[in-house]
Amino acid sequence: MGDRVPVITIDGPSGSGKGTVAAEVARRLGWRVLDSGALYRLVAYAARGAGVALDDAEALARIASGLQVEFRNGRVLLNGKDVTRQIRTESAGNDASRAAAIPEVRQALLQWQRSQARPPGLVADGRDMGTVVFPDAPVKIFLDASAQERARRRYNQLKEQGIDVSLRDLVAEIEARDRRDRNRSVAPLKPAPDALVIDSTDLSVEEVVAKVLEQARRAFPQLAQGE
Repeated sequence: MGDRVPVITIDGPSGSGKGTVAAEVARRLGWRVLDSGALYRLVAYAARGAGVALDDAEALARIASGLQVEFRNGRVLLNGKDVTRQIRTESAGNDASRAAAIPEVRQALLQWQRSQARPPGLVADGRDMGTVVFPDAPVKIFLDASAQERARRRYNQLKEQGIDVSLRDLVAEIEARDRRDRNRSVAPLKPAPDALVIDSTDLSVEEVVAKVLEQARRAFPQLAQGE
């Protein structure tokens, strides 16, 4: 599981900013980054493309086991094809939440995720990075924010892309996804017992990044020594 490799996990609900924070922390440390949520989006996206129902556990697990995925400069490649935009839609996120609730899919992706813990270090973001995938990680963060704030952030992102959406609908979708993620039988969304919980509702990205880096320097003395 890469116990000797320094690992920081950042978990949290949709729209909490964990992906943005994880990418920036990894950039500053010069570490690898794992966007685990993208994996479930990819499984669902590939299933849709193959005409596989999102409740077909066996077929979804086969798809998950055979994923050929690469993260490159902020882009997500599936079988060599850039599918970044396709998997970042609201419908793709809802599909991913359904796929992530299937135990066979999570098991199929577990070893692949753990294999990403390679030198010099890994920042892993998702919903069960600190509770299931890397339970021994020295630094665990649970990043949260109110549903209204998370919907507002997503609303602004979509507006910037020229996509017309309803803020009220976004709040409803986020709350529904939260219920699915928190109440699923396998790897439910929750903070690890030893995680630092950060409410980002009234914090900037820079403020959250600073808090994560502070925890990292405490856990990994070599980081402070290198400054």
